[in-house]
Amino acid sequence: MPDPYLCPNCKTNKTRFNLIEQVATPVRLDPNTGSIVENFADRSPDPFHLPYRGPELKVQCAVCGVIDDEIAFIKRAQSMAKQIP
Repeated sequence: MPDPYLCPNCKTNKTRFNLIEQVATPVRLDPNTGSIVENFADRSPDPFHLPYRGPELKVQCAVCGVIDDEIAFIKRAQSMAKQIP
């Protein structure tokens, strides 16, 4: 079951959000030109290339524009629910 959101910044928005799916593409760049030398999308990167371990989803408040991890929006909504008798 999905959790309600509340913007941790403006603290008023409970309904308008942009869900941002993050898809990491591991690549190796040329240090001089910045062009992609190697794309590891089809195979594992070399041992010196750490895999992406960040969140798969970010949330943007469509009222004030703040972008944060989904958990920040969920926790703000839970915190406000506890304050309301």
